[in-house]
Amino acid sequence: MFKSIITSLSLSTTFLSAADWVQWRGPTRDGKIHKEAAPWPTSLSKENLRLLWSVDLAEGYSSPIIAGSKVFTVETWEKKTEIVRAFDRKTGKQFWDNDWAGSMRVPFYAAKNGSWVRCTPATDGKTLFVGGMRDVLVAIDVETGKEKWRRDYPSEEKTPLPSFGFVSSPLLDDGHIYVQVGTALRKINKSDGKTVWQSLADDRAMFGSAFSSPSRATIQGVDQILVQTRSTLGGILPSNGKAVWTTPVKAFRGMNILPPTPFGDKIFTATYGGGSFLYDIAKKDKFLATQLWNDSKREGYMSSPVVIGGKIYLHGRDKKFHCLDPEGGKTLWSSDDKFGEYWSMVTQGNRILALDQRGILFHIEANPKSFKLLSEVKLETPDTWAHLAVCGDELYVRHLKGLNVYRWK
Repeated sequence: MFKSIITSLSLSTTFLSAADWVQWRGPTRDGKIHKEAAPWPTSLSKENLRLLWSVDLAEGYSSPIIAGSKVFTVETWEKKTEIVRAFDRKTGKQFWDNDWAGSMRVPFYAAKNGSWVRCTPATDGKTLFVGGMRDVLVAIDVETGKEKWRRDYPSEEKTPLPSFGFVSSPLLDDGHIYVQVGTALRKINKSDGKTVWQSLADDRAMFGSAFSSPSRATIQGVDQILVQTRSTLGGILPSNGKAVWTTPVKAFRGMNILPPTPFGDKIFTATYGGGSFLYDIAKKDKFLATQLWNDSKREGYMSSPVVIGGKIYLHGRDKKFHCLDPEGGKTLWSSDDKFGEYWSMVTQGNRILALDQRGILFHIEANPKSFKLLSEVKLETPDTWAHLAVCGDELYVRHLKGLNVYRWK
């Protein structure tokens, strides 16, 4: 059985509690609820899911993040302005907002999903780090909403404007941000926004605009930033940006969207047009990545997989839900039904909460023998492409027209 070894963020314990969701996919960046969180209800219904408050917002794919008493959101207003807002977690009252000019059109074949902000911000409790569509990274004081610094990569470094905008979501440690921006994975000082190093650079406008977001793991005893560009999967040393291993990954039009998923010294990923892959990362005289298997029938799309009990649970391009066994790449089962185009998943023990793009919340038992849907509820929301956030007994659903906050009853 593979055992995933994830390096936790070096933040204060306040921000690794059940009460906060400070970055994309949660405290440990893998959709797992903090171990101290109260157990979820055994069944899901409109009766035991109470709406606490809601606010109207302009469109955006950026997920809400929660730290202390504040909830932060990002939106694109009238195709010309990006707005960051901070709300009171209990009441929904707005504390502050900040905005800047920022909009662009994505390529025609992606236009059906909208040309609005995609990057999910991150916070260390003092500063909020926000990515704007036009490859702009902004640091904002969480108490006042005032800008601390800004980096405009196309303007400052003459990097090409990314074809799909700034998509990658920042990963934090004590003093730095790791994010794919300005045609490369960069380590950036949190204090002033200066780049410490950059790695896996690709200055082609189409292929230099990465979709995937970095994560962190210990592979073969070595701390690494796991990153997937539009064409390459790799492990990068946080200290100096050196790529200790890389491997090409097949995908249609470079649609490597999912974050790499570690299983001990192995890495899983799935791409649009390429299928599902498992790589073994070995270390002898040097690191070497070897593809163990590729299942071309189980393609990924935009839904990040979750790992429970050594099995991979993947919502695929075919809109079905799959359970994969990393040993040999066998598909243990696939759901009979098709769902929406996108799921965001949060897990607690052997339970999965999956927010469907159509606004349906599914409550699933992770079972390697068969698909076990425990309950479901249709939320009164438009489409939602942002990742679900769960903090204790609170659920945060960012849909295309606003934010709804619920509480388990």
